[in-house]
Amino acid sequence: MTVHGTFDPAFSQVAEEFAANLADRGEVGASVCVIVDGEVAVDLWGGQAAPGRPWTRGTIGHVWSCTKGATALCAHVLAARGDLDLDAPVIRYWPEYGAGGKGGTLVRHLLAHQAGLPALREPLPPGAFYDWKLMAGRLAEQEPFWEPGTRHGYHALTFGWLVGEVVRRVSGRSLGTFFREEVAEPLGLEFWLGLPEEQEGRVAPTVPADPPREPPTFSLRAFTEPGSMQALVLANEGGYMAAGESDSRAAHAAEIGAVGAITNARGLAGMYRPLSLGGGDLVSREHLALMSQTASAGADTVLLVPTHFALGFVKAVDNRHLPGADREGVLLSQTAFGHVGMGGSVGFCDPAARLAFGYTMSRQGSGLGVNPRGQALVDATYQALGHRRAYGGIWYAANP
Repeated sequence: MTVHGTFDPAFSQVAEEFAANLADRGEVGASVCVIVDGEVAVDLWGGQAAPGRPWTRGTIGHVWSCTKGATALCAHVLAARGDLDLDAPVIRYWPEYGAGGKGGTLVRHLLAHQAGLPALREPLPPGAFYDWKLMAGRLAEQEPFWEPGTRHGYHALTFGWLVGEVVRRVSGRSLGTFFREEVAEPLGLEFWLGLPEEQEGRVAPTVPADPPREPPTFSLRAFTEPGSMQALVLANEGGYMAAGESDSRAAHAAEIGAVGAITNARGLAGMYRPLSLGGGDLVSREHLALMSQTASAGADTVLLVPTHFALGFVKAVDNRHLPGADREGVLLSQTAFGHVGMGGSVGFCDPAARLAFGYTMSRQGSGLGVNPRGQALVDATYQALGHRRAYGGIWYAANP
């Protein structure tokens, strides 16, 4: 398949790996963008957006949990302005949240996946994810699965309403509106939490992953233990995870702050660009340092594999010692932070390397982290940086 776009010759290996993904690794359609020192070094796209429709420069797609990076950034913008105290109890901003014994939950617990609300116990009605008031209300009234702050577990679908409702209460604007007005529009990004209808024709539908020969431990628990947290995460979601539903107009239009964003690699890298340069107009350098620090790490109560989070962002975690689909981690520099999306999309920044990176695709992989297609691009990017300039001894986790 033809690869389109531009790249700095110093990053030719990224272009080679991107072409190899399309030719040899099952990529259907994808985009990759690398920004170094604030300048675009790689901006490539290729493959098919849909049968008979090529992936063009303007193609956009569903980036799943890469959305969490955008939602977390909104909270950090408010915190950096002094409008939100990350160490304050959530009830300072959202009084109803104190129900069910959650009065001691801190805002940082929501960001660090320590809130104890990875799922809802009571059945959700069809279309619940498109009703912000319903979802925020259900979460506010529920008892947590564990004492907030005592352990962590990935809030795969609930993160967006938990953090997003705090953003809404503090700013007086919906999460999608705040992101558009304070991040996307000032940075000139084609990146939406709530896609306008006139943009719908640009979206590349998701191509689901092939069933894995050995499912991740999280999925195995969900399928074999109906009452488990894992089963509730996957099954109690109002139909959003049903085949094809996430590609519906209703799903794209909704502000789903954990998994609903629509953009491309240029949008993901562009969002992280100011952070790669010290914070830009979004946050101060001092607050940027807080954003990159580890907030929770170790055995994940929900995913059942090691995970590593900053406040709202994924940090590098090397799970290659684990069997099967559990082995796919997030192999980045230890100074990097960002977020992966279900199936392998990823956006992140590495302030030490002055790097911002984005990769999006339509065909999903089956693991829980960055799959081999995306990891090949990340590895090639760091290798190019190593050859391009002195790199201060900082390297990505996969480096031998």
